[in-house]
Amino acid sequence: MTRIDSIGRIALLVLQAFVAVTACAGGVVLILGSVNPAWSSVLVPPLDYLEGSPFTSYLVPGLLLLVLVAGVHAVAFVVMISDSSWDNTIAAAGGFACVIWIGVQMVFIPFSFLQALYFTVGLVELGVTMVRLGILEPVTRLHRTTFVSVRGQRSPHASE
Repeated sequence: MTRIDSIGRIALLVLQAFVAVTACAGGVVLILGSVNPAWSSVLVPPLDYLEGSPFTSYLVPGLLLLVLVAGVHAVAFVVMISDSSWDNTIAAAGGFACVIWIGVQMVFIPFSFLQALYFTVGLVELGVTMVRLGILEPVTRLHRTTFVSVRGQRSPHASE
């Protein structure tokens, strides 16, 4: 395991745990707030935000948040811990779940700092996953062979 892969793995584990825990809490709050309006708090957005959406309460969005965002991130965390060959695939699914969730949410709910935060987290998850998959390898290989001389060898661009 390379150093970049190790750093990427730790970063993904931290992000996956963060999203799994906070999305789970958010989903539970939305569900409880829709089951009993007396339980809703400052954490549950006004029902006005659902106008024009297919939902009349936050029950289904809460369930979707719990399953599609928190659940996928919890699975991604467990798969990453177990060092499975599926770790990058499930990590990418978590990143896409975050980005898509926030993208759809922004259609109905006014902009908030949390939307920017979770959208950024999703993009970072996707970026780190791509780095772990070797997307930068051709660039670093080109850089190493073109500009940095290897011990005992001269760079192809060194003057004679």
